[in-house]
Amino acid sequence: MTTTEQPSVSDRPALTSLRRARESFLLGRQLPDDVPEEVVAAWRRARFFGVRHDMPAPVPDPAPPPVRPEDPALLAAARPVLERIAPALGTEQAALLLTDERLRVLWAAGGGRHDLSRLDLSERTVGVNSAARALSTRRRAEVHGPEHFLDLWQDVSAVSVPVLSPDTGRPLGTVTAASTLCAECGPHPGAALAEAAADAVEAELLARSQGAERVLLDAYLAALRGALPPGRDGTAGPERGGTGRPPAGRAVVALDGRSRLVSEAAGRLLSPEGLEALERAAVAARRGAARAAVPLPEGSKCRATLTPVTHMGSVIGAVAVLEPVGRTATWADGPGGATPGGPRCGGGDGVGVGVGGRSVAWRHAVDRATELARSSSEPLLLVGERGTGKASLARELTEGPLLTADAAEGAVHAALEEWAGGRAVLVRHAERLTQRDVAALNSLLEAPPAALLLVTYTPGPPPGPCLQRLLDSLAARSVTLPALRERPEDIRDLLDSVTPRPAPGQPPLTWSLDALRALEQHPWPGNVTELVHLVRALTEQRRATGPVRRTELPDPVREGPAARQLSPMERAERTAILDALHRHGGNKARTAMALGIARATLYRKLRGYRG
Repeated sequence: MTTTEQPSVSDRPALTSLRRARESFLLGRQLPDDVPEEVVAAWRRARFFGVRHDMPAPVPDPAPPPVRPEDPALLAAARPVLERIAPALGTEQAALLLTDERLRVLWAAGGGRHDLSRLDLSERTVGVNSAARALSTRRRAEVHGPEHFLDLWQDVSAVSVPVLSPDTGRPLGTVTAASTLCAECGPHPGAALAEAAADAVEAELLARSQGAERVLLDAYLAALRGALPPGRDGTAGPERGGTGRPPAGRAVVALDGRSRLVSEAAGRLLSPEGLEALERAAVAARRGAARAAVPLPEGSKCRATLTPVTHMGSVIGAVAVLEPVGRTATWADGPGGATPGGPRCGGGDGVGVGVGGRSVAWRHAVDRATELARSSSEPLLLVGERGTGKASLARELTEGPLLTADAAEGAVHAALEEWAGGRAVLVRHAERLTQRDVAALNSLLEAPPAALLLVTYTPGPPPGPCLQRLLDSLAARSVTLPALRERPEDIRDLLDSVTPRPAPGQPPLTWSLDALRALEQHPWPGNVTELVHLVRALTEQRRATGPVRRTELPDPVREGPAARQLSPMERAERTAILDALHRHGGNKARTAMALGIARATLYRKLRGYRG
């Protein structure tokens, strides 16, 4: 969990003047100059999403949120904590809420006459609120009265704190304390309570995670020793119909949705598609499925029986025992071999590199971009960190010829003239546009040509007013691409996409399970571009044969993220550094200067945190 200091009373505009500004905004009038840009931007987003400011009452989601592996763990860990803290709310008008990472309320107490359970607090549904802001910034966030877009929350103050995964640091949800309006107050009176609740939930998640990992490891070792996979009570049964094979020869896989344990024999039998099938079955097991045979992809050289493993009354993973069928399969049948997993995206010319992936985050971004590109010829903005595949996706979205202009090379003005003449154009690196080109583009957007315009933008330092005006004009049709560290499950698809085809007579590049796990755990600050460089360097320089081993990977990838738990001070410091890196587009020299530390100190701290 990370926190930040909230604005002091003197820094926050008077709520009375902010209330008048909101009324002016709703009436379409000119806003005063002292309204914070963050507040105005939030109101604009709500209007863009079609949120009604006069919504009569919060409406619970009629259907319960779909069960996902992380939801039961978060709710199970948080419920006893929140039930202990809830009595401290004090009044019926106060409320304590827990949301998931999609901002749906999983648990609520208080709230007066409103039913707060199963509410959707996403900005697309209710506009700006502290939970949405805390989740997006990964910091404590407060929203008071007229900062809200909804009329019914004009007399409500709320503070939210993100709950972060103890394993990955990924936001799992938020804890929110809401109350009647705190007129001109400093930190929300419930801030300490929300902080303490989030801290306690994270501590409980960590304790449960460590205990669950131990139980899953014990089940895996029991299966390796020749016992049956553990039953639903978590205990291993006696061996039935033993084969007499030594433990080293048993093919066993243990999975919990985040990590997996794969014996050497299982690694030889399973293809990547088979492992994915087992992971899907493990997710189903966490939803309550019983021990069963797992249907593996056609052509698999083994059959699998999967049994759920329980801990503290919940299914925390599963163990699968594999039996070979016919000829023993080898890892060479996996990625890059005769039956590669999934279609290749692009070819040797690099077109389409980085477009592969089947994760929810990536498919959502691609589907949204495809929908926007096909629905009309209006300009489309693709936003993302350096190397996330913005230009590759832009090329995939167009069916005909696409003229590409790179603002970093200063070749944009002529391309804009081509666009005005009806030709589809891709403008890369909008953050590097000159004032002249920004002005020309803003002028053209007032009455845009019928041809398609695609623009890529990499966030960095705050843009100037002209560039900000351009980004605001394009914001209604924009898509943000997730960073590679946010979709590690796509690594295998991307490897198939970016690995060059072998020369005639040469074996394809394949990967050991240990190497794949290291690649999936790496934070990839350079995103897909960094992965492409790594794969091509291995292809050109490698002299060994067989699958790539973990020891052959570069040091930062091979060593993986730091195993130790950071102290609260280190976590706060690490968050500040990562935020500064994000603001400065990953430039470490500018980041160090902004933080007031030496560049060597910045590098040392980054190495210490390692991700």
